[in-house]
Amino acid sequence: MYKSLIILGAIVVLFGQNQNRLFWDGRDWKRVEQLVDYNPEHSYKVKAAYVNGVLDGRLFYYFKIWAEQSEFADSIFAEPVDYLSTKELVKSLDSFYEELLNIYVPLPSAIIIANMYGEQAPVALIDDYVQQSKLWINQLMLDMERDGYENLLEEKVEKYQERYRNEK
Repeated sequence: MYKSLIILGAIVVLFGQNQNRLFWDGRDWKRVEQLVDYNPEHSYKVKAAYVNGVLDGRLFYYFKIWAEQSEFADSIFAEPVDYLSTKELVKSLDSFYEELLNIYVPLPSAIIIANMYGEQAPVALIDDYVQQSKLWINQLMLDMERDGYENLLEEKVEKYQERYRNEK
């Protein structure tokens, strides 16, 4: 038990050293195996913990926003992300990130994509979502390089606070 916690803590510290990162992506996902000395059980535990944390955080913010503006919350969190079990989701993400062209897709987008595959959404729709995810993260990273991380995040916060005030 304590050994698992120590390993998990070490991984959090190691991943926390990555600077200028907003999201885990395929590089981080694949690095987990290396950090746990290719132990499949530990690798699964770390990946499952991360996925469950993302989904729990998403649910927390959905309820938080829904309490203020239910329609707005429903529109933001419209993508289904709970179709697959944690085990199926980890396996699907492992498979998704085997494709080298998907390595830069942020993990939150990959979770949605994995669930789209699980629900057997049309392949053209999935491919379009993958492409849009790649374009979105590339543009975000370019904007952050150009405008600076703090300034860009402050602009986004101000933009959404203003939109929220206007909707009230």
